[in-house]
This record gives sequence, structure tokens and C-alpha cells, in this order.
Amino acid sequence: MTTTSKSSEIRVKALGLHWRGPRLLAFEVYDEEGLIKGVRPLGGSVEFGETAKDAVIREFKEEIDTDVSVLAGPMVLENVFVHEGERRHEILFIFDLEFPEGAFESQERIRFQEDDGTSMVAGWYDLRELDVDKKPQLYPQGLKSRLINR
Repeated sequence: MTTTSKSSEIRVKALGLHWRGPRLLAFEVYDEEGLIKGVRPLGGSVEFGETAKDAVIREFKEEIDTDVSVLAGPMVLENVFVHEGERRHEILFIFDLEFPEGAFESQERIRFQEDDGTSMVAGWYDLRELDVDKKPQLYPQGLKSRLINR
């Protein structure tokens, strides 16, 4: 039997872009000291037999318990990176989304839990304040330039 580690697999992910003006909804990624090092749009893995569009809709329902409508996409982005010392590779299908009217309207931050019980926090981040000196990075790398140039 052959076993593979996470770092030797190409993962397929579906991410959703929800906007409030120039601000993008993204969850916070922390460094070893508990400081925000970056943010990433919500979403997750595409399951076998599932379309990326269905996956992003499912992920938003699972993560923040809201139904979303897909407005556009997907934009496709390949991401090869190092996380926690391991090389990773993923193909991302990225969709523009709309929330139901009034959903999270009065909230600046959304707290949720991943399937494994990990507590997460998401908020709306201005693209102009990401990927600049002493500010959080936007993950995956290269997404900001793709968003600005579309």
C-alpha cells in the first residue's frame, strides 16, 4: 500500500469572494506568536464527484451557516507554497458570491469553527491594506494582483 502525505498531493479547493465595497471577507491566519500574518477567503476542499461551485456553496453553509449565490466565476489559480515547513500544491476555483439580504450586515467579524473544531475568525479586509509593509498578506499569493487587474 502506498501512503502519501499532505505535501505530496495536489488539493482542489473552492473559495468564495464576498465584498463590502473594497473590503473582502477573509479568515485570519496566525503566526506562531498568535499575530495575524495573513488572511484568506473562505472555502475549502472540493470533494470527489462534487463541482467546485457546489463545494463553495456547501463550505459557506458549513462554515458560517449561510446560503450564498454564485455571481461569477470561477477564476482559476494554481498555488504552490510552503506551510508549516511542508511544500503544498493546490488548484483553486474562486467565485464571486452574494449573501442573502441582511446576512451579517451589522457584523464586522464572524466567528466559526472548522470541522476539526479549530476556532476561526473572519472579517472584511480592504485590499489596499493587504500585501503591504507590516500588514497581513492575502493568501493565496498572487490573488491580490488578479483581483486588482480584473
